Amino acid sequence: MQATSAATASPADSGDVSDRQERSDSLRDASSAPGSAADAEYARLQARLLLATLTVTVVVTLACWAVFGAAAGRSLLLGGCCGLLYLRLLARSVARIGPDSRSLGRFQIVVPALLVVAAARIPAIELLPALAGFVLYKPALLLQAVLAP
Repeated sequence: MQATSAATASPADSGDVSDRQERSDSLRDASSAPGSAADAEYARLQARLLLATLTVTVVVTLACWAVFGAAAGRSLLLGGCCGLLYLRLLARSVARIGPDSRSLGRFQIVVPALLVVAAARIPAIELLPALAGFVLYKPALLLQAVLAP
């Protein structure tokens, strides 16, 4: 596809195409080098996302505890902790993606399944607050997208 677009481009456009290709190659080289700036930036983003998820989980858990009671608050907190674990496992899986890998790991899907099984087997855990707590990582992601440049 690049060959087709480069072949049909005018001489003035070919400079733009080669500039884009050089930038793409330099970004690929920088991100593939171990210990690169891209790795450090990804680690900072991951830490911010985990901290934002933890903050949202604590705030929502306290509000839920005050409004709906201790059982719902505990279930929401458990779900939030499972959401943090899920996000961490997903981030580790994403970090392992490279030129040789073709897919994400599937181990992180075990976390919500275990949460549902635990809520079904343990009477002290309420299912809906636990599932609501599990998805608290999503508002934290949206919050980071809005706040972070």
